[in-house]
Amino acid sequence: MVTIAPRGHFITLEGTEGVGKSSLMTVLSQWLVSKGESVVTTREPGGTAIGEALRSLLLNPSNQNLTDMTELGLMFAARSQHLAERIQPALARGDWVICDRFTDSTYAYQGGGRGMSETLIAQFEQLTLNGFQPDLTVLLDVPIAIGLARAAQVGAPDRFESEQHAFFERARATFLSRAKAQARTKIIDASQSQATVQRVVLSLVEHHWRSLQGHQP
Repeated sequence: MVTIAPRGHFITLEGTEGVGKSSLMTVLSQWLVSKGESVVTTREPGGTAIGEALRSLLLNPSNQNLTDMTELGLMFAARSQHLAERIQPALARGDWVICDRFTDSTYAYQGGGRGMSETLIAQFEQLTLNGFQPDLTVLLDVPIAIGLARAAQVGAPDRFESEQHAFFERARATFLSRAKAQARTKIIDASQSQATVQRVVLSLVEHHWRSLQGHQP
């Protein structure tokens, strides 16, 4: 009799700049490992050698001449490679994958921020991901002024962080609109203290984890 390994679970962390995704990822990973889970942490754009090379192009402040369509294509090219090379193999092993940004960020930044057609983005999504979606998405929401002030303390702004305030307001609105329309996304008030946010999200992930015990698909 062949034993089929259970599929792992895919968690994405979303939000505009300065919401605390990176530190939260570390806390979630450590908690899951403490429960005996194998965990892969990754990011977008990036996650693979090809993806990281594309990330450098996309985030380099010198590349202001990238057209919106080129930017969108590079995002999905990096994501397609990421999914095939890293995410899907990890899930097939039964690992948990936590990713800093995924497709929701494309709808928010290239769609809401840049004003690109949602229909066009959906076409790219279908062509490259073929319906693949996260199991759970945590949207860390914070007023834009607060997030940008936090991000400014980290270092010099990259190509996206250099955008105008209005760009991020549009991106935030898109994040929230999508979150309210999809059951997989939970909205967390990230304007609270880091300890409070981490405690709330850990409780959410723990509930998700416990609900899966003995009920792996």
